[in-house]
Amino acid sequence: MSHTSHIVKRAGHTEPYDSKKVYAAVFAACLAVREPAGSAELVADKVMKDVNHWIQKKHEVTANDIRRQAAKHLKAYNQDAAHMLLHHRIVW
Repeated sequence: MSHTSHIVKRAGHTEPYDSKKVYAAVFAACLAVREPAGSAELVADKVMKDVNHWIQKKHEVTANDIRRQAAKHLKAYNQDAAHMLLHHRIVW
């Protein structure tokens, strides 16, 4: 990433973007809907890369923006996990 994107958290403070949090949230959502661990790792990696690509063009986004983007990409692999990610506070 050529610049640091800042995430606006619900409480109003900002923090640098951390792709590991996206990976962890997607992985947890996959496991929560009984996706096998190996498959969950692959899906989490793909979704994380998709979100990383999307966020490169942004300077500041909200945590909910990231959650929606991750769920959008996750839906292509597992609709139930995408629903879990979007509607339940897993890691973010």
